[in-house]
Amino acid sequence: MQTYKEFDAHLMSDHKPSSYFNELAKTGIFNEKYPYTLLGDLMKIPQSPKYHPEGSVWNHTMLVLDNAGERRHLSKNPKVFMWSALLHDLGKASTTKLTKGKITSYDHDKWGERLSFKFLKELTSEDEFINQVSKMVRWHMQILFVTKGLPFADIRRMVSEVSIDEIALLGLCDRLGRGDMTLDKKREEEKSIRIFLEKCNSLLSCSH
Repeated sequence: MQTYKEFDAHLMSDHKPSSYFNELAKTGIFNEKYPYTLLGDLMKIPQSPKYHPEGSVWNHTMLVLDNAGERRHLSKNPKVFMWSALLHDLGKASTTKLTKGKITSYDHDKWGERLSFKFLKELTSEDEFINQVSKMVRWHMQILFVTKGLPFADIRRMVSEVSIDEIALLGLCDRLGRGDMTLDKKREEEKSIRIFLEKCNSLLSCSH
């Protein structure tokens, strides 16, 4: 499919892929044609202003994409990494709720695994690639869960399905893809990624 090849070309070569996707959005494809509507839905989904001053999930995704574009060379599988960055928050369209004045999107990682799988199935028959991207989406929230010591952390299962280094790289882009990102905040996020990797490696070395 031509759009798949076009998406892939921009994801794999653009320094700021958001320019292409924001321009493409003006054609209406994200509002009219499945599976692209799964991305288009993100334009209407709000986020917590406290953590996401950039606004909608679409705006956040575009910032994450540009951060990923800058770090693509650090990935062992750049294609999987860039598509994961594009699709990582698809699940927020199904899970975002306003409860007592607070915007939440619990389990969007699990919903996102299914939706990213469906999205890519419409575009390509590369099963291994589809599985790898959907698993990256599934585990992208583990950085928060592991560093905060939350019960949703599941390091052993995560490492059986994805590379912790790749998740760390995607997680860094995810956390940097926010409005009002200052140098101090950037350093704080980079520190969180280091803690995540240390905790994962510590647990894994103990289990050997």
